Amino acid sequence: MSKLSDVLAAAKAEDRAALIGYLPAGYPSVDGSIAALRAMIEGGVDIVEVGLPYSDPQMDGPVIQKAVQAALDAGVTTLDVLRVVEGAAATGAPTLVMSYWNPIERFGVDRFAAELSAAGGAGTILPDLIPEEADEWIAAADAHGLDRVFLVAQTSTSERIALTTDVCRGFVYAASLMGVTGTREAVSGSAKDLVARTREQTGLPVCVGLGVSNGVQAAEVAAFADGVIVGSAFVRRLIEAPDEAAGLAGVRALAEELAEAVRKGRR
Repeated sequence: MSKLSDVLAAAKAEDRAALIGYLPAGYPSVDGSIAALRAMIEGGVDIVEVGLPYSDPQMDGPVIQKAVQAALDAGVTTLDVLRVVEGAAATGAPTLVMSYWNPIERFGVDRFAAELSAAGGAGTILPDLIPEEADEWIAAADAHGLDRVFLVAQTSTSERIALTTDVCRGFVYAASLMGVTGTREAVSGSAKDLVARTREQTGLPVCVGLGVSNGVQAAEVAAFADGVIVGSAFVRRLIEAPDEAAGLAGVRALAEELAEAVRKGRR
């Protein structure tokens, strides 16, 4: 089993969902993003996603776009992202890169997999890479011992879910809503059905992302999913903080709230 699978299995053994947190690399700075990821882990996040800044985000809502654009304006590169991965992975928490496909293809597919593995990365989440076009990445990930997470959505048919889960390793990312990332006042009611339909096709853990921003929502999702993924709410803590120290405190406090919630979700 991979480190990612081990952490998900440990959470399951505790009869709780895992907590997965996202932050983009390079915001508010490269070192600042490493500090924020570590604060998130200290607060109780089990698994982290490091976003690779990209100029044409298709899935990211306005909060994440604002942070990503600031990182790009500051000149953050893929090599910087790998340094952030190294800094987060050094804590022992499984560290995934969430990226669109173009930056990886431009960097060099095998080179990216090799350097991600060397940095201690656990794998990738690639929201715009479909299974039919993923052979090159699957080969590279296998060669370097990386997990590979693909997405299913409410519109996915049973056949599509089966095709997607067949190429997943680590967990399956269930997008709880159609649209972009961002906090919502309520979690999509169809997320539970999507998790159930995905479990009919695979024994892999199914983790739900998009729309979770507070402890109440995290507990709601944790009641039926194997993992709860939170991104925009963490980024907002950094954006709205008056200074970096306050941002780190806000990230740590939110992680603590969410970590407590995923432990209550099944009680």
